Amino acid sequence: MINRIAGVFARRGYNIESLAVGLNKDKALFTIVVSGTEKILKQVVEQLNKLVNVIQVDDLSKEPQVERELMLIKLNVEPEKRPEVMGLVDIFRAKVVDLSDHTLTIEVTGDPGKIVAVQRNLSKFGIKEIARTGKIALRREKMGESAPFWRFSAASYPDLEVAMPSKFHVSTGMKTASQNSEESSQGDVYPVESYESFTTNQILDAHWGVMADGDPTGLCSHTLSILVNDFPGVLNVVTGVFSRRGYNIQSLAVGPAEKEGTSRITTVVPGTDESISKLVHQLYKLIDVYEVQDLTHLPFSARELMIIKIAVNTTARRAILDIADIFRAKTVDVSDHTVTLQWEPLLPFWLKKSI
Repeated sequence: MINRIAGVFARRGYNIESLAVGLNKDKALFTIVVSGTEKILKQVVEQLNKLVNVIQVDDLSKEPQVERELMLIKLNVEPEKRPEVMGLVDIFRAKVVDLSDHTLTIEVTGDPGKIVAVQRNLSKFGIKEIARTGKIALRREKMGESAPFWRFSAASYPDLEVAMPSKFHVSTGMKTASQNSEESSQGDVYPVESYESFTTNQILDAHWGVMADGDPTGLCSHTLSILVNDFPGVLNVVTGVFSRRGYNIQSLAVGPAEKEGTSRITTVVPGTDESISKLVHQLYKLIDVYEVQDLTHLPFSARELMIIKIAVNTTARRAILDIADIFRAKTVDVSDHTVTLQWEPLLPFWLKKSI
């Protein structure tokens, strides 16, 4: 699917400045930043809507929105310059996530303007490597509006109960999500979807990649860092290598790299060591691919940024905020019927399952 969407932009010569893909069990949310006139963007939206698996396309350019981006930046820093760097880290509310004798790796989260400011101020120390998620965004809700509650039972809050249309009942092969919710929402403060019925290893399982001892298949998630030339269509070319060989991309982030005119693609792909080695070999054959690293069996800093909008009224809001505190999430937007949280989870989807 990523290759098809990237192909829409590539065939028309539009350059994707950044791309972030957020996956769920049955759908994915693409956040794409592309430059162009209103006429061009309107044409892109029309073409995307023609794709079979595209449910909805929204242009958030002129909408009130919560926007965030995460950047990992590795600096060449000698010990005598570290106090100055740490001062900038405190000013921008960043975090140091890795340290060696001559390098410092910093994590910073914020709107795109903050990311650019951090990069500009740290560039004088010597930037060795940069990985950016690209911008992710959700529309801000307006006060005074109401919204239906989907996908879970609201029995604990009778005023929130809304009949779910039949088209929203998605079969998992065992039970629908609504059936699980009804069983798990008896007598608790907030409903929790049960996932005990999922006996198979889900492609988006938070523990995907943790292999049992003696696993004969050797299948696990591989994290690939790909440095490419920044030109229109490069993402379509790279993802085409994955799609033609039947690889399922679990996550993908595209953003500017440390050198002007280059971009870094960070992706997670399940496979064996042998199959991924062959994939890397094929990627190196592409003209605009400069470097491909399989970081899976190397020590590396990994982070994930997530923004989630939760349907909740004022009665249930306290329960959501308590869960957010446990997982050290931040509240970035509140309306009469929603709470929007931002956090960098160590294991994806934990909070989502709790909610």
